[in-house]
Amino acid sequence: MTSNKLHLVQLQHPTNGRAIAMVKEPNLVLIDGFTSVYDLALTAIENEDSIQSIVQSKLSNDTLDYDSIYKGNSDWKLLPSFDHPEDPLKCMVSGTGLTHHNSALNRQMMHQSEKTTPTDSIKIYEWGVQGGFPKKGEIGVQPEWFYKGNGTVLKGQGGSLEIPTYADDGGEEPELAGIYVVDKSGRPWRIGLSVANEFSDHIMEKKNYLYLAPSKIRQCAIGPEIVIDADFTEYTGEVSITRNGKELWKSAIKTGGTNMCHSLENLEYHHFKYPSHRIPFQAHVHFFGADAFSFGSQITLEQDDTMTVAWDGLGRPLQTKLNQVTDEEKMISVQSLK
Repeated sequence: MTSNKLHLVQLQHPTNGRAIAMVKEPNLVLIDGFTSVYDLALTAIENEDSIQSIVQSKLSNDTLDYDSIYKGNSDWKLLPSFDHPEDPLKCMVSGTGLTHHNSALNRQMMHQSEKTTPTDSIKIYEWGVQGGFPKKGEIGVQPEWFYKGNGTVLKGQGGSLEIPTYADDGGEEPELAGIYVVDKSGRPWRIGLSVANEFSDHIMEKKNYLYLAPSKIRQCAIGPEIVIDADFTEYTGEVSITRNGKELWKSAIKTGGTNMCHSLENLEYHHFKYPSHRIPFQAHVHFFGADAFSFGSQITLEQDDTMTVAWDGLGRPLQTKLNQVTDEEKMISVQSLK
């Protein structure tokens, strides 16, 4: 499926610095006057304009070969499709779980003690089925929510996702990420959607569901493209794992409102209801949950495995490699002030 929406990428050059560009396959068209989607979005809000119209007015005559950049054969490098360009600490990375039936079933298999006993994960999923699509203007049931970190955890196309020394495992989670910015008055704005790999430690989570929180504090990836004002109704795609150049595993995936137990509006309300999530000029990357992942098929990822996530209509696939840190875990001591 080809999207007629506006697709943008963020780029970095060793001498020219940052840039943003519009995707016009098989090329990228550089955009004058902006070096980040973040600044572009805030300018559109401030001027009561649309991102689309600003981009059209700022398109340059400079084009780049998308293929060479995408494959890592250019001095230009793809950045995450969105970030806070000045201070990664002002970008919150978070997510919503148990939004898809298969994710609830996978969690159930991790934690059930008796096959006939529903776990808390199944219960929360069923709450979503019953109350995750409230009537317009009404507040629905609260979903599961988790924190992944600040903008320092974001990686882009061709990057590596790290299993740190203190982790038990690391595995892909093929998702969509909602991209947001908060304006000067504290109002959140959705900019668009991006292909995403949420990446989690499933073995740690399997030990006990109360370990979900630390299992999520890991690196993750978005991109290569952000699709402006993308529809959230339904997306189909594919996730795959490649090892030594050969496909090890793949699965069809589905997401979007018709495949989830919560509406986008309900998920957004329960994220932005907190005043600390509406700080002026704050950036947000929020994951919406996964439909399938290789851990559910008893696949253990290994060093240099390539994780590929593709959603029809959201641009080129996101490819990241696994990096298993082999150093020994070392104690971090905290000094006491006297």
